[in-house]
Amino acid sequence: MKIRFSVLLVCWLVFLPIRAQGQEFPRPFSRGLFVSVIQEPPVLSSREAIVKLVTFAKQADIQVLFVQIYYANRAWFPSRVGDPAPYEACLRDVGEDPLKLLIKEAHVAGIQVHAWLNMLSLNDNENAPLLRKYGTEILTRDAGEKRALADYKIDHQYFLEPGDLCVRKELGAMVEEVLRRYPDLDGVQFDYLRYPDVHPVYGHTKVNLRRFKEVTGFGTVRDQNPVWQRWKRDQVTGFLSELVREVRAFRPGIRVSATGCMPYPRAYDEAFQDWPAWIDRGLVDFVTVMNYSPDPAQFERWNLNVKGEVKDFRKMNIGIGAYRLGNAPEVFAKEYRLCETAGAGACVVFHYGSLLENPALAEPLLGTK
Repeated sequence: MKIRFSVLLVCWLVFLPIRAQGQEFPRPFSRGLFVSVIQEPPVLSSREAIVKLVTFAKQADIQVLFVQIYYANRAWFPSRVGDPAPYEACLRDVGEDPLKLLIKEAHVAGIQVHAWLNMLSLNDNENAPLLRKYGTEILTRDAGEKRALADYKIDHQYFLEPGDLCVRKELGAMVEEVLRRYPDLDGVQFDYLRYPDVHPVYGHTKVNLRRFKEVTGFGTVRDQNPVWQRWKRDQVTGFLSELVREVRAFRPGIRVSATGCMPYPRAYDEAFQDWPAWIDRGLVDFVTVMNYSPDPAQFERWNLNVKGEVKDFRKMNIGIGAYRLGNAPEVFAKEYRLCETAGAGACVVFHYGSLLENPALAEPLLGTK
């Protein structure tokens, strides 16, 4: 069966560069730190924790903080798209908008703050506002029968369908909420912009299947059909493209980035992420790949794999999984040294809470080891 010309046109439009010709690439950085809401208590829940974070980042020469403010359709900022209860609790505890306070304190210390947004994962939040509003039709799924909400859970999470236009509209509105609320924000990082990668057989929602059939002319969908696989990859990249255009239109000078699965074959064939294309075609400023291997030899191999997949390795950041190495700080130190000499744009530690739980992990950052 011939693929319609419209498919090729969509693919071409998806990969049009976002950054204007001649626009200067933002100032590079070499050290970043993920600040997650999963740590207890969350940093944004107290003024003391915010000051402590900025003080640590300054001592550790961290230039960029990736601060999680949207997770499982819960919002740590005023939101109509996500559940704002976490923000409201933090606002009561801090006495002012906690992210605004963090941005102000970080800027005084010469540190950038990027909003870290978990896009397509609802985690295990069965009370997510988007789920209450649209029902299970917005959840990506395989072709099997579904009788209960729990049947949609994949790897202990509910995933939104990137090929659903309602999902794109709602999450795009959420990003606009962030940009309007925080004009001093330095960047936006899109995380979980992918299909589930446990088994690459998802995407069988009514909306996504209908759109696929209308565009391609296929009457049936087979998971191993390369046209179907390319369609899913294009839904991920197309959604990212829409988000980036929205951000650029609203805040032309802000940095826009995404996270990428590792290793690359997993990202491309299972999560349907084509992060080398995102970089090589100028879609985002940089990608942070999650190289969370606890084996230094594999960590190094995966870094070389990343280097071989992109034209400019300096636009790739290497995420290091401190959360997996709490009992092996010497392994974390070795991987951090490997990262620093790899030639990538930056080394980004996941995550701050792990460094608090085991201060020995912070020694390579603080220059004490």
